[in-house]
Amino acid sequence: MTVTAEGPLPTDPYDVVIVGAGVVGCAIARELARRPRLRVALVEAQDDIGQGTSKANTAILHTGFDAVPGSLEARLVREGARLLAAYAAESGIPVDPVGALLVAWDEEQLAALPGLAEKAERNEYRAARLLGPAELHEREPHLGPGALGALHVPGESVICPWTTPLAYATQAVRHGVDLHLNSPVRKASRRGSTHTLVTGRGTLRARRLVNAAGLHADTLDRRLGHDDFTVTPRRGQLIVFDTLARDLVRHILLPVPTALGKGVLVAPTVYGNVLLGPTAEDLDDKRATQSTAEGLTALRTQGARILPALLDEEITAVYAGLRAATEHEDYRITAHPDDGYVTVGGIRSTGLTASLAIAAHVTTLLADETGLDLGPARPLEPVRMRAPRPHADRIAADRIAADPEYGTLVCHCEHVSRGDIRDALAGPIPPRTLDGLRRRTRARAGRCQGTYCGPAVQALLAEAPAPRALPGKATGA
Repeated sequence: MTVTAEGPLPTDPYDVVIVGAGVVGCAIARELARRPRLRVALVEAQDDIGQGTSKANTAILHTGFDAVPGSLEARLVREGARLLAAYAAESGIPVDPVGALLVAWDEEQLAALPGLAEKAERNEYRAARLLGPAELHEREPHLGPGALGALHVPGESVICPWTTPLAYATQAVRHGVDLHLNSPVRKASRRGSTHTLVTGRGTLRARRLVNAAGLHADTLDRRLGHDDFTVTPRRGQLIVFDTLARDLVRHILLPVPTALGKGVLVAPTVYGNVLLGPTAEDLDDKRATQSTAEGLTALRTQGARILPALLDEEITAVYAGLRAATEHEDYRITAHPDDGYVTVGGIRSTGLTASLAIAAHVTTLLADETGLDLGPARPLEPVRMRAPRPHADRIAADRIAADPEYGTLVCHCEHVSRGDIRDALAGPIPPRTLDGLRRRTRARAGRCQGTYCGPAVQALLAEAPAPRALPGKATGA
């Protein structure tokens, strides 16, 4: 295994370099790891995987019921939902199949529900059904007054958005993919049959290139002589409510969607919190991930209508993420055969659900369109993630009996032990920051947001041996 975050990069050309270690880039790396003949690198500008759109979304495992029928996105979300549900069960990724309700608040929205049900049928999702106001309020007794009906979509789930790309990347590096962090691509060119990428840590060369750079996919695309789309960062601000609010909501509560997206929702999380959001603000700045007073006020106004009692609950955190919206309704996944290059752009919020299907599709394009000889396939050894667990599982007596370190709590809000933090720091892709450690363990993610446990967590991170590259193919040996 090779994971690097500093020092020079390998000089020998890779067969494939994937730019962008979000959930889609990590899934593509995992898929290519099935081909032992290939030498593959996953390159990320930041200091950890999943640092862009992937870490700040609504964490929904979609059915694809409301995608544009016949679109590439519709197909890949449909296929990806099935693949990811099975993968999550195998890999220990938390999923909660709560189902969703699209709630109509006026006559126009109510009139749109039958069309959405018909759209679900066209997308091969046949379990959706219309609910009247009585059954709707029976299912969601804390729903605000005035709801006229809903479309019930029982197949929608919530999932952990952080453990998923970490699982993909872990499998990839364990099977020979090189992961290079802190390597922003500043220049890109192609001469003959080789791509040259100038990064902040030196130059990489590749015979095939996959652009999964998310918000910056259009920039890289233009550096390579293409102009297929423009990414307009769409900011989504969200409010996270304390776990004491969890009993207020039983489903993902969705609005009737608009052209800007699925709108503001109320949703439980796999860790017992409740989300309110996101906003949908088209911006020019691809770094504008700050929350705003205006955005949070707008969310609270909408939350008061959807679930009035929610506003009486404690807010644990607020955050904002940027989605890679483009001028096109569909994904922009395009092969450029003469250039040995595949663009994976405009994935937006459904990329988490579709990630495994996108990876299979991109691999097919690499083989069929760019002529990449994949070589024989092999099965991947399963990975079992030490995902953050429900509180009861964290303090189970058998865990503590097997290893007393699991009985020494560091983060009391989330019941994170010294053993949990030790395991994360010793993982194949260890965290390098407190935020990275939080995504792996939930330390500092609870009610006090690190006020109590912060110094202890910081000390454990500081005491950990510095992450180092493990010897592997990236050395050129």
